[in-house]
Amino acid sequence: MTRHLNSIALGLVLGLCATAVHAQGLLVVIDPDQPVPLPRPIVEPRQTLPPTAYKIKELAVQAKLVDQVARVQVSQSFVNTGSQQLEVSFIFPLPYDGAIDRLTLMVDGKEIPAKLLPAKQARSVYESIVRKNKDPALLEWMGTGMFQTSVFPVPPGDERKVTLNYSQLLRTDHGLTDFLFPLSTAKYTSHPVEKVDFQVSIESGIEIKNVYSPTHSIDIQRRDAHHAAVSFTVQNVIPTGDFRLFFDVGKGKFGTSVVSYRPDAGEDGYLLLLASPQFKTPAAERAKKTVVFVVDRSGSMEGEKIEQARAAVKYVLEHLRDGDLFNIVAYDSVVESFRPDLQLYNDQTRQEALGFIQGLYAGGGTNIDGALSTALSQLKDRSRPNFVLFLTDGQPTVGETNESKIVTTATKRNELHARIVSFGVGYDVNSRLLDRVSRENHGQTEYVRPDEDIEVYVSRLYSKISSPVMTDVAVKFDFDQLRAEEGDPISRVFPKQVNDVFEGEQLVLVGRYRKTGLAKVTITGVVGDTKQTFDFPAKLVDSSPDESYAFVEKLWAMRRIGEIIDELDLVGTNDELVKELVALSTKHGILTPYTSFLADETARADLALSTSTVNARRLLGRLQESDGQAAFAQRFAKKALQEAAQPSDLLTYDAASAAAGGGGFGGGAKFRDIDSDEEVYASGLRNIGNYSLYSRGKLWCMPATAKLDVTKDMDKIKVIMRFSDDYFKLVKENNAVQNQLLCSQNEGEELLVELRGQTYWVK
Repeated sequence: MTRHLNSIALGLVLGLCATAVHAQGLLVVIDPDQPVPLPRPIVEPRQTLPPTAYKIKELAVQAKLVDQVARVQVSQSFVNTGSQQLEVSFIFPLPYDGAIDRLTLMVDGKEIPAKLLPAKQARSVYESIVRKNKDPALLEWMGTGMFQTSVFPVPPGDERKVTLNYSQLLRTDHGLTDFLFPLSTAKYTSHPVEKVDFQVSIESGIEIKNVYSPTHSIDIQRRDAHHAAVSFTVQNVIPTGDFRLFFDVGKGKFGTSVVSYRPDAGEDGYLLLLASPQFKTPAAERAKKTVVFVVDRSGSMEGEKIEQARAAVKYVLEHLRDGDLFNIVAYDSVVESFRPDLQLYNDQTRQEALGFIQGLYAGGGTNIDGALSTALSQLKDRSRPNFVLFLTDGQPTVGETNESKIVTTATKRNELHARIVSFGVGYDVNSRLLDRVSRENHGQTEYVRPDEDIEVYVSRLYSKISSPVMTDVAVKFDFDQLRAEEGDPISRVFPKQVNDVFEGEQLVLVGRYRKTGLAKVTITGVVGDTKQTFDFPAKLVDSSPDESYAFVEKLWAMRRIGEIIDELDLVGTNDELVKELVALSTKHGILTPYTSFLADETARADLALSTSTVNARRLLGRLQESDGQAAFAQRFAKKALQEAAQPSDLLTYDAASAAAGGGGFGGGAKFRDIDSDEEVYASGLRNIGNYSLYSRGKLWCMPATAKLDVTKDMDKIKVIMRFSDDYFKLVKENNAVQNQLLCSQNEGEELLVELRGQTYWVK
């Protein structure tokens, strides 16, 4: 590059996080005279167009992963939204080890000449761009080599489509093959990206077991044991984080992988266990089950809700299998069963049950205690899985109305340990009662908002539980030479109880570990009529040299916070748990309805733990609300934390979120406002990897530095001026995630961060 470069970035990356490798495409505006910082989304409509800006219209990634080789095509459309023609060059940073092969760059279907710059020369190019534009956005990609295209024009209003094709050798670690596509540079765009689309196919000569994304809620389709298709599509978003995908392969009926992360050798580490049972049981040999549907027909169900309830019961009936046992219990003030006893499912009983459903009409009170007692008293066969699908839209008004007594009675009558799955419909439901019933009876609660379809929730949940492949599941870690006095080296595992694993389901389990080294994972459960045991090797690392698996720590923290809230909700106030809730929320930047004050820009970010605990305890008093919109929203938020499958979905920020103090750019945090039952974005908190930054006005602090007084503690602080030689020296010492902290600093903002034991004030 012979002239000074000014950058507007467009993100295109395939990398391997296990070795901090990145491959990222950037669109660079050539203007030797004017600094042009990277574009940010336009929040408010502008009367005049800026001279240089663009938007990313679409980002489409098609990848074919064959064993360890990825063949990738990336297509990205961008539009010049400025008022003048852009002269641009496209650069594509390379991984440190040059793992990418056969790379071609096309612009509107024409191949563009490109040259290779080694890492040292590429670093000087990045540094010159950052220095001139006074924009830190490119720091996280410094240190890589790059391909660079010749210059091409983009007239105002015109669209250009850049297409890359390349192959890459993927890395395998912890038995998992790791595919990463960092999207974070796509946040530098004048408008939200209209469409982000990932289509990833996986092929393997050995059977594919676990397929897991720690970053996004993906859809997984399996054609057979050797093929899987992964998709993720979202519209009108500002990507702020990377897309990452793991898969493992192996022989046998069970696939298990364990990932461990231990950032501090003096503290317990964090583990993630993925397990996928793949028993090819013929339909005729699948375990027979018992399903009792308990459906509310009280007066509040009148109208659309009773129609949806009928459709939901019909769905379950149409998807039972011959040999299953079933019944339907309908209740208002009076409890009525389809039949006095369980019925063997066949064509005749199905037709008769459909007729019973058609005759359900809404009216009367709500006898929840009587309905559950009737359903549970019918269960007789302990040898098969038993499910009670319990639906209600209100509170108990007839019979026993005391919440605790209803739960106690149901638990006592549930002698066969049936799984009670509760569906709470609408804001008037007693959500705490449903949570208590489900918790004490091995089940879960689903929440259906007033404008949502009951049938959708019931059918989705039933599709999951209709085919249990392993029941009464237990997971255990064993270590060689473990002394009795050492105690259990694995603790705080979530979920606490697995119970069952269903066809197509993947178990995602997190926990803490004290003992390191080789271990054996043993999974036991009942398959069909037989108790079976499977064991697998695992390695729990003594220390983690980088942040490749830092997401495990945050995922554990999310689930632990969910469990704490559940304990406070259903058991009662406990000061130690409140303190732990505040500490975890503060450290990991995980906001809840009870700790959202931590991100309030008008409050001090360095509030003492005791003061924060008082605030949290006061807000936790809202858990006393058992019905209404706020009660519903609290239990919904709690459930989301307890069942989190990834630390966060990093493609959720729209233009409105970006307006909240730039949070859409720097990894803003969100939480559920329980009074509105909506997600809101916190302007006073930014999450970057496992780091959290809190606002003190224009100064952003880590929790560890928030307690410092910059007027009195200067002997502990090293001041760094942005874009100075010391600044770029710090950049060289940082890893990519730490440089993202510097990238989060907007114009006029300052950082107070602790890195490698030293506090830096970046001004």
